[in-house]
Amino acid sequence: MTGVPVGARRRRLQGQLSAPLPSSPDLVLVTDLDGTLLEGPMSGRQRLYGWLRSRREQVLHVFCTGRDLGSVSRLLRQEPRLGLGAPHLVIGDVGCTVACGASLQLVPLAVDPIERRWRGLQQRLEPLLRGQPGLSAEPISVDRHLAYDYDPESFDHGLVPRLEAEGVDCLHSGGRYFDVLPGGVNKGSTLMELLGWLELDPRQVVTAGDSLNDLAMFQTGLPGIMVGNAEPALRLHLPRLPATFPAVGHGCDGIVEGLHHFGFAHLFD
Repeated sequence: MTGVPVGARRRRLQGQLSAPLPSSPDLVLVTDLDGTLLEGPMSGRQRLYGWLRSRREQVLHVFCTGRDLGSVSRLLRQEPRLGLGAPHLVIGDVGCTVACGASLQLVPLAVDPIERRWRGLQQRLEPLLRGQPGLSAEPISVDRHLAYDYDPESFDHGLVPRLEAEGVDCLHSGGRYFDVLPGGVNKGSTLMELLGWLELDPRQVVTAGDSLNDLAMFQTGLPGIMVGNAEPALRLHLPRLPATFPAVGHGCDGIVEGLHHFGFAHLFD
């Protein structure tokens, strides 16, 4: 942003967080949850979670998930038995929410523009979505988007262009999720906006994911790790993702494999 002193945007963002961020992180690790950070052999998960705790001042960790904040909160209450700690930041609701990792309080600088894009859309969309075959009767999340369980066999795919004509984007993932998002909002777009506020070098950033709702992260061109258990529909995009590393390991093992590939092995010493 021309004319804005270096660090000014980061200080504004930090002022809306309940806990400080690492001042000069060596790595920004952006991980999906289900199928990625929550997947893999138990021993590998525990090792990575312990490493994240021990490197908290060197590794700025961001959850980037389709889960809403209520689900993230429940996860963090359940997972201490494995050692998973809170991240520094959360991108939730497939990119429609940004929150402080410590308190899970919304970050207005990041969320308000998304809220403005969504304003009025839900009221226009609900009549189109009500009673549609292949969708759960009620959305499972309504925070600046609509999220449904869906059955790809009975779903009416002709509904998608009718919804998109209202100014939204539609996303299928995992063979069971259907999200209706404000146009232009996704995991990748929100991540790039957040990195702009943090004033971080993109070369410090590594993303990791396993499903189609992670595709937008990989399409940013940031270094990415597609874990070994990624859904086949996502793997089809690999030839067009030159910055994305196809890991062999599943979940956490794949994350560690990818971090070594991208030159961060020294952080594991």
